[in-house]
Parts: sequence; C-alpha cells; structure tokens
Amino acid sequence: MDISARIADITTLAVDAIVNAANSTLLGGGGVDGAIHAAAGPRLLEECRRLRRTTLPDGLPVGDAVATGAYDLPARWVVHTVGPNRHRGQTDPALLASCFTRSLDVAAGLGATTVAFPAISAGAYGWDVDDVARVAVEAVRGWSGARPGVDPGDGVAAVTFALASPRALAAFEAALRS
Repeated sequence: MDISARIADITTLAVDAIVNAANSTLLGGGGVDGAIHAAAGPRLLEECRRLRRTTLPDGLPVGDAVATGAYDLPARWVVHTVGPNRHRGQTDPALLASCFTRSLDVAAGLGATTVAFPAISAGAYGWDVDDVARVAVEAVRGWSGARPGVDPGDGVAAVTFALASPRALAAFEAALRS
C-alpha cells in the first residue's frame, strides 16, 4: 500500500473515499466534519439522519466507522469515524487506531482503492498531533485487509493523510520515516 501525507483540503480530493472525523451524532459539527458536510451538500445530512433513525439510533461508537455517499464531493463515499476525545478521558491509543483500521475495513468493503484521512482526534479532541501521526501510520501500515467480509485482493492501494497545517505534515512525515 502506498501511504503519503500532504497539506490538502480533504473535501477537494478525487479519491474513492474520504474519512470524516465525525462526532457520534453524525449530524455535522465543526472542523473537518463541518467542512465535509458543507461541501457534500444537504443530502449527506439527510443520509446521516436516516442512519440515526435506523441502524445507529444511539450514534456511532468511538473507534467504529460507517459509510455514506459523498454527494457533491469529488470522492465516491464518505467514511465517518468517531475519534476518542482526550478531554473526556478517552486516552486509549487502541481506540484511535481503531478509527483508522475500521475506516479501511469499511472503505475496502465498498471497493475503495484510494482513501484520504484527516488527523483524527488532533486539535479539538485534544490528542497531540505527534501521537495521532504515530498511531495513524502504525494502524494503516498494520492493516492487512484480511478481515471477515473483506477480500485482501480488492483492498485499499493508496492512503493519503490530508493535513491542515505544516505542523501536522511534519508529524506525519516523521511517522512515515520511522
């Protein structure tokens, strides 16, 4: 798998799937979540509301992932994942790693071969960007696609970390070098 990092607006990337650093309600928010909802248009919110009424009445759990259409975005799908919030005592790196591996599981299950991630849980959720970068890169490198319901031959071929700042880019580049 090709793994790269760059400064980019995730809402502009022409990849199969972009990953949304969502909150558990799936109904939009600030940061990456708000930008994705705004760029995707109102049909994304409508689909998220349907998910809440049907399969996710209690919201999406931390570390899990679910897909929707991408609507007005150049991507085909949005994979929503809820990162752990350090301010709420969610400090287990395994929960953060799960955001990346479950998102890849979901993306591969859709047939996606190219996926873009933001720096999940960095920023408003209180995780240090160096820790996020290390956990993210290790999780993506360790993901094999050989999971129930996922054919590893049809897996994700390229992952891009789409980052918002030079500081985040430096952290992810360092993690990729290690």
